[in-house]
Amino acid sequence: MKPVYMINGFLESGKTEFITYTLAQPYFQVRGKTLLIVCEEGEIEYDPVLLKQSRTVLEVIEDEEDFVPNRLIELEKKHKPERIVIEYNGMWNYKEMKLPWHWKIEQQVTTINAATFPMYFTNMKSLLAEQIRKSELIIFNRCDGVKDLSSYKRNVKAINPGAEIVFEDANGEINEIMEEELPYDLKADVIELDNMGYGIWYLDTMDHIERYQDKTLSFLAMVLKPTQFPKGYFVPGRMAMTCCAEDMAFLGYACAFEGADTLKDQQWVKVTAKVEKCYFEGYQGEGPVLRAIQVEPAKAPKEEVISFV
Repeated sequence: MKPVYMINGFLESGKTEFITYTLAQPYFQVRGKTLLIVCEEGEIEYDPVLLKQSRTVLEVIEDEEDFVPNRLIELEKKHKPERIVIEYNGMWNYKEMKLPWHWKIEQQVTTINAATFPMYFTNMKSLLAEQIRKSELIIFNRCDGVKDLSSYKRNVKAINPGAEIVFEDANGEINEIMEEELPYDLKADVIELDNMGYGIWYLDTMDHIERYQDKTLSFLAMVLKPTQFPKGYFVPGRMAMTCCAEDMAFLGYACAFEGADTLKDQQWVKVTAKVEKCYFEGYQGEGPVLRAIQVEPAKAPKEEVISFV
């Protein structure tokens, strides 16, 4: 299999800078040739000296209709590379992209210009979602002067919960979300989560479970009972619109409750529970697990689907 490193993002999002930095690193300058396929040319050009030093050959594919397996195989036969880096055009539909069968994406990275993110997220959300949906690493650059980075992270995590997200300004990497920015009081005896609060808590717990260890939460939730879960567990959660009306996800963590067998799928309940970090078979590892203190039947909320927008 031929390893492929996919770098995508809209024009002037920092793709070329990221690839240039990567090519200059000793760990990337290994034996063999690198084929760099550029699908759009921005203001910054690749340094010929760096390309030579890193044994990188550059090919440009300007039109989406030319980015097809046959054309890509021609380039592979021409250069015989050990690895392939693709600077993908952000305006091309990533969902429709096809690679040769023997090309395997080893890593996908999306770069985002923090200054223009709100515009793209509002006007081109579906296109942006396809870029970040399978990315292991998402880099927000040019964050200088941007105050609401926590909402940026929330919007991206809703589409790709497992992605690593990095924020950078002119001085380098920055911390993106502080406890005081959360819309609930972490020092409260019982943390009450409304619609927005639930979504923020769910996403923040993935990265900062230590904030919630042994905290007591209370929230309205729908019951999900996965067939593979052990006796005495269910998932209280909420349906969330992660991108558009056709793109929905159920957000919830496993919850231990003695009366779990009495609950029905899609039943609405009010849950009061403590948060723990422990091994859970359904996660195939450690993760957030709720220990129910009280689970009461409840009426469905006026807005059953929460949104991160």
